Amino acid sequence: MDYKRIISIEDPLFKKLYQLMQDVFPAEEVLAFDLWREPLEDPGIRVFVAVADGNVVGATEYRYYEDYNVAVTDFTIIGKPGLGIGRFLYQKRLEDLLGLAAASNQSLYGMFAEIYDPYRIEHHTFGGIKPMDPFVRREVLSHQGYKRLDFTYVHPSWINDGEAVEALDFCFLPFDDSIRQISSDLIVRFLKRYYAVLDKKPQSWNQMIETLGTKDSVDLLPI
Repeated sequence: MDYKRIISIEDPLFKKLYQLMQDVFPAEEVLAFDLWREPLEDPGIRVFVAVADGNVVGATEYRYYEDYNVAVTDFTIIGKPGLGIGRFLYQKRLEDLLGLAAASNQSLYGMFAEIYDPYRIEHHTFGGIKPMDPFVRREVLSHQGYKRLDFTYVHPSWINDGEAVEALDFCFLPFDDSIRQISSDLIVRFLKRYYAVLDKKPQSWNQMIETLGTKDSVDLLPI
């Protein structure tokens, strides 16, 4: 497999990636095709695909925020079982992120990720691809060391219609196993920056941010 970065919607591989996203994710989680132009051209947003025999069989999008010294995994897609795609993407992404942190003379503090709670959601099939099943994905994150942040999480729909997307947990992977909680201020600043591109946010999201702002820290709990 090859690990290739996509930086333009004109890249033939992006069309294949976009189809894969549509096959796997619910509509409210997929940004419109044309709206991908600016994110792909943004040097801070890293979109890579796993390519086998000319086909996009997996993908991952992530970002590193040098000023916060944290990363976020936007999504990971495993398009086919039995190819070792998950491990391949994990290793390549981690190698890249550690390099980015080192280039800024830092040791990566941790990484955020959202994960559906399969105990609260039943109607998403994720394209019928078993490795994308919410139960499987949740256990994979747990094995990697992610912890669930102890607050009720919602995020604005990527359709930008002001609707709230629920049944999700917001998680954090600390690169120091001794960390048991992280700063609420870090979470608030990160979420405001991350979702700044969406001008329509649900009131429940605003309330969540306001509530987080009253706390000093948030506990990290087992997934």
